[in-house]
Amino acid sequence: MAYKDPKFSLYRSKDGAILGGVCSGLSESLKIDVTIIRILFLIPLLVFGTGALAYIVCWIVFPEKETY
Repeated sequence: MAYKDPKFSLYRSKDGAILGGVCSGLSESLKIDVTIIRILFLIPLLVFGTGALAYIVCWIVFPEKETY
């Protein structure tokens, strides 16, 4: 069984999500404003065209936030 640090984990969050919840989940995990995270995905998209690929990979890899 893998060890999970309860203080930090990456996940997707549906709270405040626009598309897949990657940016909102990252902002909750890193305790950064979601707008900054969205800008950090947007800059590589506009400059290099890789922001969308990074977002899609994160969408596939990050699990959805467990809500009880």
